Amino acid sequence: KDALMERTRNRPLPAGLIEPRAALVFGLVLAMSSTALLAWVSGPPAALVGIASILFYVFVYTVWLKPRSIWNAVIGGAAGAAAPLIADAAVNGSIGPAGWTLFAIVFFWQPPHVWAIALYRKADYAAAGIPMPPEVIGDEATRRRVVAYTAGLLPVTIAPYFLGLVGPIYLCVAGAAGLWFLVRAFRLFQERTDEAARGVFRVSLAFLFAVFLAMLVDLLVPL
Repeated sequence: KDALMERTRNRPLPAGLIEPRAALVFGLVLAMSSTALLAWVSGPPAALVGIASILFYVFVYTVWLKPRSIWNAVIGGAAGAAAPLIADAAVNGSIGPAGWTLFAIVFFWQPPHVWAIALYRKADYAAAGIPMPPEVIGDEATRRRVVAYTAGLLPVTIAPYFLGLVGPIYLCVAGAAGLWFLVRAFRLFQERTDEAARGVFRVSLAFLFAVFLAMLVDLLVPL
């Protein structure tokens, strides 16, 4: 399907630069070696979460959801959000509030990020036969979902402060970034253009970078 999409057709595998068998072997070697490294360096809990995220991404998201359901970006987002769970398990031997909170931020961020791409790349997804909200339920309903998920992301983003995990630097930056993201989502709903969708996509990237950078700065420079 990647070979049918303009945004992915030049990647090494669909472009024919790498043979499918070689890519499969390389992926299996990476999966096994990374899991073994996690188990050795960080312990079994981190390795178990790591291998679970790999299996979820390959079989639940890629094989099952992506070609069949418009919920692919929602449920599949769990795989993309798994890194904080692995890190928490590696550091603490189990997953606590910090890991789950960071997981929730990435999990709720993923749908509006992906749906913005789907709006201005609708023809691409349709050509590949991948069901995305703009094609299945229409652009207008997709824009409403972008606004709804972005609004829901805001309280999730500032939750670490109220859980006592971070301080005021994070609260200010994350709150401002969340409001900026929400304003761009509303603009997408009002303007209804591909350029507005591209704007939401670009802001979504800046938002996630700002949130995690603010978290690091807050922990290094406590007030």
